[in-house]
Amino acid sequence: MNQQELQGAVEAILFASGDPLPVKRIAAALELPEKEVDQAVTALAETLEERQSGLVLKRLADQVQLCTRTEFSEPVRSVLAMKKNTPLSGAAFEVLAVIAYNQPVTKAFVEEVRGVDCSGVIGSLTQKGLIEEKFRMDLPGRPIAYGTTPAFLRCFCIESLEELPPLPERDVPEAETEPSDEENQGIDSNIIE
Repeated sequence: MNQQELQGAVEAILFASGDPLPVKRIAAALELPEKEVDQAVTALAETLEERQSGLVLKRLADQVQLCTRTEFSEPVRSVLAMKKNTPLSGAAFEVLAVIAYNQPVTKAFVEEVRGVDCSGVIGSLTQKGLIEEKFRMDLPGRPIAYGTTPAFLRCFCIESLEELPPLPERDVPEAETEPSDEENQGIDSNIIE
């Protein structure tokens, strides 16, 4: 299979899937080395970009997906009569940030950080496909550990969690220092017990 045929095969597989696929899985289906398929994925992404195709190839961590170019999202939404997703609330963004920066985490951890019940928000984010159950922890009650999904990466236009902006430095109050000898001179030592 030459390079052009390989790019065509990768494009067909990604188009038919509609969902993100690991490069390893595509390579297994084509019975080719993963490195060769990864090179074809990169070449396909460049080809789509060069010709300003209506599709773009997105890398989402170790997965790839064909997506509609952002400029064409409104006409596509109109033709398919798709509703715009409702925007995320402030609480949803907070929960998503706690999970993204600390994953995998339990609901209890998120609630401890936020100080409020997060059941509804976690359910909503799961339903939207932005977070998912990663595994059950080996603790009493077997709590669910949550993490982000490839849809999260796609929505925030990043390829991996390493691209998340760094968290701001927390202001830590300066430790109270012992008063100097000069400051102690004005204190009556008989008052201090």
